[in-house]
Amino acid sequence: MEFFLKSFTAVWLGILTSISPCPLATNIAAISFIGKKVNNSWHTLLSGLSYMCGRMLAYIAISVILVAGVTSVPSIALFLQKNMNKMLGPILIVTGLFLLGVFKMSFSGNLAGDGVKKFAENNHMSGAALLGVLFALSFCPVSAALFFGSLIPLSIKYNSNFIYPSLYGIGTALPVVAFAIILAFSAKTVGKVFNRITQIEYWSRMLTGGLFELIGIYFTLKYLFKFDITF
Repeated sequence: MEFFLKSFTAVWLGILTSISPCPLATNIAAISFIGKKVNNSWHTLLSGLSYMCGRMLAYIAISVILVAGVTSVPSIALFLQKNMNKMLGPILIVTGLFLLGVFKMSFSGNLAGDGVKKFAENNHMSGAALLGVLFALSFCPVSAALFFGSLIPLSIKYNSNFIYPSLYGIGTALPVVAFAIILAFSAKTVGKVFNRITQIEYWSRMLTGGLFELIGIYFTLKYLFKFDITF
């Protein structure tokens, strides 16, 4: 049961990352760009799946490198083993504040230049995968908070340098697959679906942010300040 809950958390963080406004708009723009000159709906769908795989693999690679790098150093691994619960509380509180919109930062990097976009337009499968990798590396504030403030600490805490990052990557891919299918077979409904998902994303982010605050406060009081909290 505990493993299921952790796995669900990793997948949910990925989904929430993917439907956040900046990544969601990027995903739709990328798939639309890839498929705009493809008359065959199945080619558009396959291009979307290639983009999904590129994005998913980028997240997995970053997570594996960070987690494996940190846990491979004995002194750091021992420090985290002793103090991760103390650190996790403040990390969750700060991450929750980002999700709730209390902390705001305006940054986003687009690593896909004109040359990459032209390559993606002319080489649909490999180009789509390349766009997925580059757009995954173009973090927005919310996606960065979810990835670095939640997924990475979760992976480090449970010494999982592949399973939880993989589940997170799958979570980020699920909405992309849905939009690829819509764009391939019913492009007219994209606007309606986008608006609906934007509304869902807001309340999902608020709920997740609130839970992060509660859990963060609990961990901070229990492990950092040694309050005896029992339920």
